[in-house]
Amino acid sequence: MSYTSQSHDQATSIWLANDLPREILSYLELSDCPDTALNFSFKSGSAAQTSIGLSGLAAAFIVSLRTGNMQDVSVDARHAILDISSLDPESWYTVDGQVPTASARDHLTAIYRTKDDSFGILNILQYDPIREAVQAALLHWNAQDLEDEAVKQKMWIAAYRSFETTALRGTSPVQLIKIGEAPKRDIIFKVLDLCRVLSGPVCGRTLAAYGADVLLVTSPNFPIYPCSISIHLAASARRSSISQAPQIDCLKELVNDADVFLQAYRPGGLQEKGFGPQELAKVRPGTFDSLVQTATGFNWAEAEFFAKFNGQPVMDKPEPRALPVQALDHVAGYFLAFGVQAAIAKTITEGGSWEVRVSLATVAQWLRSLGQLPPDTAFRDGRPLPKRMTPPDTEIAALSVTLHQATGDKRDVEGRLRTMSAIRHAAQLSVTPVKDVEAPMCLDRHQPVWLPRV
Repeated sequence: MSYTSQSHDQATSIWLANDLPREILSYLELSDCPDTALNFSFKSGSAAQTSIGLSGLAAAFIVSLRTGNMQDVSVDARHAILDISSLDPESWYTVDGQVPTASARDHLTAIYRTKDDSFGILNILQYDPIREAVQAALLHWNAQDLEDEAVKQKMWIAAYRSFETTALRGTSPVQLIKIGEAPKRDIIFKVLDLCRVLSGPVCGRTLAAYGADVLLVTSPNFPIYPCSISIHLAASARRSSISQAPQIDCLKELVNDADVFLQAYRPGGLQEKGFGPQELAKVRPGTFDSLVQTATGFNWAEAEFFAKFNGQPVMDKPEPRALPVQALDHVAGYFLAFGVQAAIAKTITEGGSWEVRVSLATVAQWLRSLGQLPPDTAFRDGRPLPKRMTPPDTEIAALSVTLHQATGDKRDVEGRLRTMSAIRHAAQLSVTPVKDVEAPMCLDRHQPVWLPRV
């Protein structure tokens, strides 16, 4: 099977699995040989191209339901790879011509060794906030015991596993579930975004790029990641807390006129506050709701393939080798954007309230199911990422767009407004292209109200 046909086959399978019309697939064009777009054994080029292509095709399909005219959607695999490389240190955005120096990762983020020679990420130990102290503390734990203890405390860490210890399931990376009845209606959609890190914000940014009014709501008590300026390129930004009664009432008012409720809390986390899928469907019929490498074996398998490429013996438990980009998070975000728009299309054509489910675990299973490239093909023929520098690499410059800082509703921005450059959206729509004009570039720029309908 050729690389291109596999990408098309995957897009076709996911599109049809969600009961969308087959004839629309003829408008999707994917570039050749996507999986040598990055020096990595897993087929991240196909994954990026497929997920971004489906999100763009769903956007074009919604436009066609309103206008009667369908348009072409094309995705270049290398552009798609650079699109999903937006987190430090592979971030390509600049502010006022300079590459941001702050890291998007917490200084404790790492893969640590435990006493049974496995690896895990710390969340529950008492320690001094330095890596050396964390590593010393973990050497007193077995990896599985630590993972079990974290689960008891409703925290998430992952022991280092191989594919042999993780079952491969055939679950689709995107699931649409009808959870209520509602009349058919057109949607110029309003998205209430309660997500913070990567997958959810990537979805919100993508929906905003396709014309949605996306209102990001987050707590003033949460830290702001440097990558937020890049992730939330096109979304309005408002900081508030849903742990206090006045803010909960404000959120309820926003829900009353929202079309999409985008969240990535633990299952049941928002239901406790009255914002579960069933509750939302009652308040606003026709609303949609949307709910990792070490744990699933990717670090292990990639380490084995890289050892083979270098002619080294494959160890029983090799040192973990991470994915060169945050592929699972970004691909999940684009699949979520596809699922939301697929649900919107269904609301236009058949009505109903829909829940859209995408998880990192199912996306990881899907990526694994695509198989791996031979080591020589992956690491010899695959292209490395460009260097992060000022001025930007010529490849990055050619794919970048310049945006101006938005003042928002609160026109109290001190000093001159900034500009930023960022990789433009990889899905190219032939008739209604994405319009990159301005970006909030900070939180708390907008009042918690929706834009007026045009």
